Amino acid sequence: MSKPSPKPKPISPARSASFEILSRVAAGKGNSDDLLHSALTAKLSPEDRNLATALVLGVLRWEIALDARIQSFLQRPDQRLAEPVAIALRLGAFQLLHLDRIPPHAALNESVELTRASENPHAVGMVNAILRKFAAAKPPGRPIHESTAAIAQRLAHPQWLVERWVARYGRSAAIRICEAGQREPEESGLYQDAADANLPRIDGGSRLVAELAAVFAPQARRVWDACAAPGGKTLVLANRLPEAKIIATDMSARRLAAMQARLEQYDYAAGVESEVADATVPLSSLKDFDLILADVPCSGTGTLARNPEIRLRLEPADLARHAERQRRILRSALSRLAPGGRLLYSTCSLEPEECERVVESVMNETPSAEVVLVEPVLQSLHERGILREPLQEAVEGKYLRTLPGVHPMDGFFAALIERTA
Repeated sequence: MSKPSPKPKPISPARSASFEILSRVAAGKGNSDDLLHSALTAKLSPEDRNLATALVLGVLRWEIALDARIQSFLQRPDQRLAEPVAIALRLGAFQLLHLDRIPPHAALNESVELTRASENPHAVGMVNAILRKFAAAKPPGRPIHESTAAIAQRLAHPQWLVERWVARYGRSAAIRICEAGQREPEESGLYQDAADANLPRIDGGSRLVAELAAVFAPQARRVWDACAAPGGKTLVLANRLPEAKIIATDMSARRLAAMQARLEQYDYAAGVESEVADATVPLSSLKDFDLILADVPCSGTGTLARNPEIRLRLEPADLARHAERQRRILRSALSRLAPGGRLLYSTCSLEPEECERVVESVMNETPSAEVVLVEPVLQSLHERGILREPLQEAVEGKYLRTLPGVHPMDGFFAALIERTA
């Protein structure tokens, strides 16, 4: 006669919510930021919400390294785990390795119960055994010299991305980029007025892009924010250019509605108009602008600390797909500039295919426009008391290029373009 299955033990609300969010992210049913601000966490206490956020983002940041260590503890290294089992193991391993204030028995026992509750009772013993090995194991040492593959695994980034960054930015900068991707993003100390309540809460790189656009065309009266959601940069433009008529568009009606609700919280944005529009084929009314901000959709490789699951989804072929759309947006935006009008093209990508190569490709076919040096515009932001320093080390040729871990913000690229005829 078989023994009855043990009675399931209760699982904390934070770990239950984390398990569900990670399951949805793994299945491509949402991104971590949206899910952490959804009904899945709405009823959690502030303490449990904070723990759920730490667990979800921590597991996503460290998944590549966690999986490598989990694999080393399996009886068969090529064994493929069911996704719920893998998520339970990652949650337990992350807590054991990275959260000193979590009692080891809580991390271990609740991962076992999550495995049982996910209808994988056959894996309960394995999860228990592997997490006990994690708890007993000494932290892995670091060799005197690490290969690029070893750096990628230790710092939980895709090897192909780290190889690109070593080739493009150098080994030291690549390591700093990866290290920044494993930390909670911090407030940028770059701005003189960081505590100004009139300005929106916005990451330092996004604000820099918007500030550059505003000071690049201070007399602009007709402005288009072409890929506006979630609206932080639109608010900076509205604050800095109070006399301008600003039109903000996004192709997502859902994101645009959320942006409109955000704009309504600021009196100075009352005159901003918003419309659902695809920036590659904008409405016929969108023309003759003095200033266009085209912060285009991209791979997001400069924001892996904020959006850790990008590293788990992105494939090399995605860069070419993004670049094709980016070229279409830039061509379209340039065609909507008035003579003498100015445009800022930007991405939060570290990959040249989405940045300077897009700009150079479109400029080669657009004789009526030219790239303007970014350094004097950065200097102007410093002289106006917006930047604490002119950020000259982020100037790369004619362009702006910031790197996580190297500069006090996410990774951003920006090019300033003027229509000459």
